[in-house]
Amino acid sequence: MTILGNWKMNLAPGAAAELAAALRQALPEQPTVAVGVCPPALSIAAVVDTLSGSPIRIGAQNMHHAESGAYTGEVSAEMVRDAGCTYVLLGHSERRQYAGETDADVAEKVKAALCHRLRPVVCVGETESERDAGTQNEVVGSQVRAALEGVSAADLATVLVAYEPVWAIGTGKTATPEQAQEMHAYIRGVIAALYDFDFAQQVDLLYGGSMNAENAASLLGQPDVDGGLIGGASLKAAAFATIVAAAEASPR
Repeated sequence: MTILGNWKMNLAPGAAAELAAALRQALPEQPTVAVGVCPPALSIAAVVDTLSGSPIRIGAQNMHHAESGAYTGEVSAEMVRDAGCTYVLLGHSERRQYAGETDADVAEKVKAALCHRLRPVVCVGETESERDAGTQNEVVGSQVRAALEGVSAADLATVLVAYEPVWAIGTGKTATPEQAQEMHAYIRGVIAALYDFDFAQQVDLLYGGSMNAENAASLLGQPDVDGGLIGGASLKAAAFATIVAAAEASPR
């Protein structure tokens, strides 16, 4: 099970280091689940320094697919890895919405991340209008297939998929545990069809739609929910620690 915090565009280096220090105090010295945080790019170095020697891993919120070049404002997979990151978020709905990222862009980034020994966290999810139209499976299935195109079975075990219903991000709305489980089971089925059942079981499927200290236990108790990609609640050490505790206590 994996719990990742996405700090989005919050916390300059000093404040990020303070939160990282608070998390180090609030979390167990040796958590039984994988734990990571994804600060803004300019704060990664401060967080890496603060968490040095702890089991908390660091992730980037985005990267470019190219090795280098004239891509002003971008960072490469090599840069992300050398900065001390283990994870990288790819295809977050906010990147798709505000930066125009496509499924093809995400697929290129996944391959680049894997080439540099990063663990890609592929974000997928439907909008409210797509769910209302009943096309959520078609939309999410297409996103998953595109992202995993060309990914070998050997590399698949390092990939995580985060289901983030767009209508539940930053809105206070949350998919019910049953809705989350239904979509996670569908995603696992899509992966099983691409590879096989055993390989599909190796992929951590994270729920990423307004998981918080109050609803974490019910969401993490679902059979195909393997963790969470936490937004706002990850900016508060106590709330994030509660979610990690819920993951550790999950009967799964």
